[in-house]
Amino acid sequence: MGAHLVKRYITETDTEPDPRKKFEFDPNFGFEDRKERVMIATQEQMNLAQVPLEQRDYCAHYLIKLMKCKRDSYPNVIACKKERHDWDYCQHQDYVMRMKEYERERRLQLRKKRIAAKAEAA
Repeated sequence: MGAHLVKRYITETDTEPDPRKKFEFDPNFGFEDRKERVMIATQEQMNLAQVPLEQRDYCAHYLIKLMKCKRDSYPNVIACKKERHDWDYCQHQDYVMRMKEYERERRLQLRKKRIAAKAEAA
């Protein structure tokens, strides 16, 4: 744990992408038919369900269902296991997707550096 911090700040500072900034490469670079990720829950639905700002992501529609289930079956919040599982699974899939995008960006930056070094040497 923390290996990414070592790469980011000590060893590979020029090729490690900054997660706070927009990625340098086009998301469709190397893909023919890549679908754009879209949020299923609308802004109006999130406002009506009072979803906190920090939880408004690609899994907000599952969170809305979970919040509604908890409200409807208040004393027995254990009854919302399926909704909780769906929301947790969506959060996990979103995390995996973000890590794949981050790793793709890192590899493209390494490739760009390698190509530049090869062109410099030739």
